Amino acid sequence: MSTRATEPDLVPNRKRRSDLLTALLFIAPAGVGFVVFYLVPAIRGFYFSFTQYNILGSPTWIGTDNFEKIAVDPLFWNAMAVTIWYVILNIGFQTVIAIVLAVLMQRLTKSIVLRGALLLPWLISNVIAAMLWFWLLDYQIGLFNQVIEWLGASRIAFFADERWAIPTIAFVNVWRHMGYTALLVFAGMQTIPKYVYEAASIDGASEWTSFWKMTLPLLRPVLAMILVITVTGSFQVFDTVAVTTRGGPINVTRVMQYYIYQKAFGEGQFGYGSALAVILFIILAGLAAIQLRMLRAGESDLA
Repeated sequence: MSTRATEPDLVPNRKRRSDLLTALLFIAPAGVGFVVFYLVPAIRGFYFSFTQYNILGSPTWIGTDNFEKIAVDPLFWNAMAVTIWYVILNIGFQTVIAIVLAVLMQRLTKSIVLRGALLLPWLISNVIAAMLWFWLLDYQIGLFNQVIEWLGASRIAFFADERWAIPTIAFVNVWRHMGYTALLVFAGMQTIPKYVYEAASIDGASEWTSFWKMTLPLLRPVLAMILVITVTGSFQVFDTVAVTTRGGPINVTRVMQYYIYQKAFGEGQFGYGSALAVILFIILAGLAAIQLRMLRAGESDLA
């Protein structure tokens, strides 16, 4: 009797094991890639941060010397200040422009083609986008400087002038990412129930009041996600700097990622470069923790 009672349970158990095996097979390639290309390099980089290593010999354990040198390294603090200035410019302009574009998409057009066209700059690689704008903003042959001169103003050395270099790099990245960010905001606006606006209209609320007191607060989860993604991505800017300015002029565009690259691959100080990368990782991990906190708050807003 006990055998007959347990036989029907064998079928679901076999199915669950089969489903589990299928799931493991699907995630295996991604898991192998994560271990080989992320986890192992991260562990080795953390180890190298406590060593003196020039890739030609064996790493020599030096404890926390690299971190102590970083604490008094003026170029590190300069790179951190430049990165923070770039992050502020990039986030500020990208978020405002994305919200404006999302509102225009909702109010003025339902064309999928026009909405999709906003993604075109995002589909271009960072290197190609940097080369394109490096040519358009060139001091001698750039289209923008020819227009500026035609208007009677003086030409601008967008990438060579220390006042314009970082804002110009921020502009290039805002141009490339604003369409993608706008579509995220637009998708968030589609989740807001229409009866909310209908109730506000009955109460006599203006368009601006509805946008300021209802749309923006209800978009808080989306804006929180965009904010953290943009901050995390901005701290890792590298391609545009490497193609256009290479950290110049006078270090005003030497951001953290480019400084790490210079130390590790330019000067062969892989231990010092790894220590810089560990510090950047800690900063980004802190931002990820903020992301979780902000997203939890956002969920309660929509409840």
